[in-house]
Amino acid sequence: MSVKTIDVQELREKMLRGEKVELLDVRTPAEFQEIHVPGANLVPLDRLDPKTFMAGRNGSTEPLYILCRSGNRARKACEKFLAAGFDNVVCVEGGTLAWEKAGFPVNRGRKVISLERQVRIAAGLLVVVSSLLGFFVHPYFIAIAAFVGAGLIFAGITDTCGMAMILARMPWNQAGGCETPGKSAKSSTGSADKGEANKETPCMTSA
Repeated sequence: MSVKTIDVQELREKMLRGEKVELLDVRTPAEFQEIHVPGANLVPLDRLDPKTFMAGRNGSTEPLYILCRSGNRARKACEKFLAAGFDNVVCVEGGTLAWEKAGFPVNRGRKVISLERQVRIAAGLLVVVSSLLGFFVHPYFIAIAAFVGAGLIFAGITDTCGMAMILARMPWNQAGGCETPGKSAKSSTGSADKGEANKETPCMTSA
């Protein structure tokens, strides 16, 4: 079964019409803290258990809209739900980046490095270090660079990145996933959206 999608403009229009929209953000807690759509719940992709999450919805048949940074992890989350037998899930195309670019309200926090950038930095660092070690210490270290390259090829073919899964569990990607109760979040929108953007956002990390 193919993954259903929705663009941010249509999603925003549903909200403005007063329709019930349940949002699930599957990025890391640190990414969520940096910026997220008001009202979104957080369950990182690596912790997501579709059956547990759906059990917590108390039988709701409303669509579940899933988003991440740009759409890739949200699509994987949708595939998880579909594999578990839940088909009323919708991937938000373009994710949080598209939502912010469209000028819609967001809650902001501390600036962090996105998971995608962390993967590129880590892969590049491993290649540089292993190449230097291979040149100055022992040629066998070049195998590390080859392993990283093979991993990137595998990630491109399968759309599954082991390095991203490991990095997502690092301590710096876990801190600050939820807003402090009673503390107002900063909004990048005008006064018309302040009430919506400053709503406390729940965090669902038990799934």
